[in-house]
Formats: sequence, structure tokens, C-alpha cells
Amino acid sequence: MEPPGQLDMQQLLQAAAAVQNQLMSAQQELADAEVEGTAGGGLVTVTVNGQGELVDLSIASAAIDPGDPAETAQTLADLVLAAYRDACREVDDLQQETMAPFAGLGAGGGLPGFPDLGSLPGGVGGLAGPGPADQSDAGEGSHPGSQQPPADDAGEDGPDRES
Repeated sequence: MEPPGQLDMQQLLQAAAAVQNQLMSAQQELADAEVEGTAGGGLVTVTVNGQGELVDLSIASAAIDPGDPAETAQTLADLVLAAYRDACREVDDLQQETMAPFAGLGAGGGLPGFPDLGSLPGGVGGLAGPGPADQSDAGEGSHPGSQQPPADDAGEDGPDRES
């Protein structure tokens, strides 16, 4: 029997394993998910998986004007981009919703019913490993639809710089 205030290590390990299984299940749910985005009142529809990868594209024939191919091409490009961004916003919402129960684990939130162990030497707080937000440092984990510029662009001059 553990003295009052002491952690039952077996119980802690079982809880950590349960949380890890739930996290893996949530990640698989995201990987299997497919979300649609539309633009132009449904003229263009894209399907994106839970990782932000484009898996299908549909363009209605009404979106094509045979009398003006140049304008049609530009309009279609704009509509495809808008539909993809729409789908990516939906994926972001789905990721937030699916991963919300795990958001506090890496920030010292710990396991439910146990004290915060993040302040202990060796920091045991993030038992489940890095979350989706931790992966963005290397440019991975964010999908191409992200509209955030890379942090290292500051101070660099573009090709249209005047001398």
C-alpha cells in the first residue's frame, strides 16, 4: 500500500498507455478522414484528407467558357485554390476538435487524476510525445494550405528588389 500522496507507478503507467492509445486512435481517425471544400457556388469541389493532401478534384462543365479559354483557365485556377483553402480550413477545425483532449499533455497538463509531473527533474509532463503543433518547427505537420509565411523570411530581399 502506498503512503498518502504517493503515486502508484503501475496506475500511472496504465493511464499513460491508455492516453497513448487514445492519441494513436485520434491520429488514425484524422488520417482516414476526408473533407470537401467548394468554391464558385459548387462549380469546383475538392476532397482533402485529414493530413491536408488533395485526393480528388471536380470541376463542373458550367465553369468552362469555350469562347474565352484564357479567362476560363485563370478563373478555374482561382476556384481550385479557393476550394482547396476551404477544405484546409475544415481540416484545421477537424484537427483542433480531434486533438483538443490531448492539448494539455505536452504543456504540463499531465494525466487526469494525477499531479503535474512536468516540474520534476527530467520533466515527465509530456508522456504522449510531441503534439501536432510541435511538428510545425520543421515545416512538417502543416499542410500546404497554411497561409502563415515562414519565420525565416524576415530581412530577405525578393527578386524584384530595386538597387
